[in-house]
This record gives sequence, structure tokens and C-alpha cells, in this order.
Amino acid sequence: MRALGRLCIAAMLVALPVPALAHEGHALSAPPGWTWDPWITAPLALSALLFAVGMIRLNARARQAGFGKRALLFGLGWAVLAAALVSPLHEAGERSFAAHMFEHELIMLAAAPFLVLSEPLVVMLWAWPAAARQAIGAAVRARGVAVAWRRLTEPVTATLLQAAALWLWHAPALFDLALGNEGWHAAQHLSFLLSALLFWSATIGARSQRTSGGRGLAALCLFATSLVSGALGALMALSVSPWYVGYTRLGMAPFGLTPAEDQQLAGLIMWIPGGLVHALAALVIVAGLLRQQPPKVVANAV
Repeated sequence: MRALGRLCIAAMLVALPVPALAHEGHALSAPPGWTWDPWITAPLALSALLFAVGMIRLNARARQAGFGKRALLFGLGWAVLAAALVSPLHEAGERSFAAHMFEHELIMLAAAPFLVLSEPLVVMLWAWPAAARQAIGAAVRARGVAVAWRRLTEPVTATLLQAAALWLWHAPALFDLALGNEGWHAAQHLSFLLSALLFWSATIGARSQRTSGGRGLAALCLFATSLVSGALGALMALSVSPWYVGYTRLGMAPFGLTPAEDQQLAGLIMWIPGGLVHALAALVIVAGLLRQQPPKVVANAV
């Protein structure tokens, strides 16, 4: 019970900046700081600039109520993504597996669906001059690119890609590789973001919602993903020994958790919130399908 209590307290405080231990076991006198890596901040800044310029041009060309909703959704997704990658949470993830897991969940469960719902690529296209827009449009409409995009955003394909990224990167060998190397760490986060964008495009994007069959398949894939991610989280939460050497070397994790308890908390974060988000999204789609069913006519027996 005492261990469970510490897990619950840590769940509420995991993202707060507190002194912790470095990978090599040396004490750090400073709390986790902000990450100003240009490989992170430059793409974030560029995406915000392109979306803002595109939105301004579109709004000036044809004022539509939907533009404000798009801007809000993009702003929410962008802000969550920036918070995950730039705030002290990112550096805290190098010291605590639970913080690292919380960062991953923000990227895949919050930032990605908000960005998909905002349909940012259409808006960003308008940030370019007319000639560049035409060239980009022609490249996107090219048969090879169009077919590849259609295949990658099919619900089953996107679900399998995201599940593969999730399970492979949490294999001890690959996770320790990412934990000890900045380049592999960036590749891990990029694969999580891209696979999540493909997955949410396939399940809640405009194309998947056009037909009842598409919405039904999307709901099924969302339910399947809740089970797949929940199973991985459950394995972590129920494990009595830590999986990753990088965190084991820390000895005592933040908030007095042992590496095993820190991993159990990380598993709970993946298991419960992760499973709930996917399951709730599936239920919303199913509810919409049920509302569209025509009422059945029951003939009274004479």
C-alpha cells in the first residue's frame, strides 16, 4: 500500500521540476530545464508560421466560420506538442520513465489528434506563393504520392504501423539505445509523432468519416489500439523488475520511487489514460453511427 501511495503521489507530480539523478548516477543540483534544441524549436516555429500565414491568406480570401475552429484545434495541438518537447517535462523524461511516458502520451494522444482535426496541410499550402502552391499541389497529386498516402492512411495499415512503433521502441534494446543517444531519441519521438498522425488521420480524418463502413472500421481500429497499448502498459505496470538499463542505473528515481515503481507508474499512464482515449474516441464514432440509423418500423400484429 505504501508503494501504491507513492505511485499515486508521483502520478500527480511527475512533470514538476525537482532535483533528480543523471544517467551516469551523478546528482544534479538543478531541476529539469527547458529544451531549446534548434532541431526541435525550428520545426515548431516554422509550422506555426506557415499555419498563421496560410490562415491569414485564406481568411482574407474567403471568410468562413470553420477557419476559427481550425485555428483553435491547431493551436491546441501545437501547444501540447511544444509543451511535451520543449518544457522541463522533456528533460525530466531523461530521469524518470514515468515522465518520459507522459511525454509520449501527450504527443500521441493529445497533440496528434488535435493537429489532424485542424487539417493543417491545406492551410499551410496557402502560406506559399502561387507558383510554389501549384508545384506542391502537382507533386502531391502525382500518382505515386497519392497512392502511397492513401495506403498509409488506411485504418488497418495505420493501426499496424502505430502498434509496431509502440511495441518496437519499448523493447529494452531499442529504448535503451534511444535513452543513451540524442539522435536515436529524436528518431523515437519522430516515429511516435508520425505514426500517431497517420493513425488519427485514418480514424478521425475526413476520408474515414465519409461512409458508415469507414466510420465502423475506424471505430474497430480504435478499440483494437486501446487493447494493444493497454496490454503493453499492463505488462509494464505488473512487472516487478525494471526493463531498461538506462533508468536502472539511476538507483532511486524522483519522489522516492525505485526504478521498478517508476516503471509501474509509466505502465499505468500508458494502460489507463491511453486505453481510455482510444476507447472513448471509438465510442463517439459508434454513437454517431447509431444516431444515423433509420428508425425501424414495427408492424403491429392484427
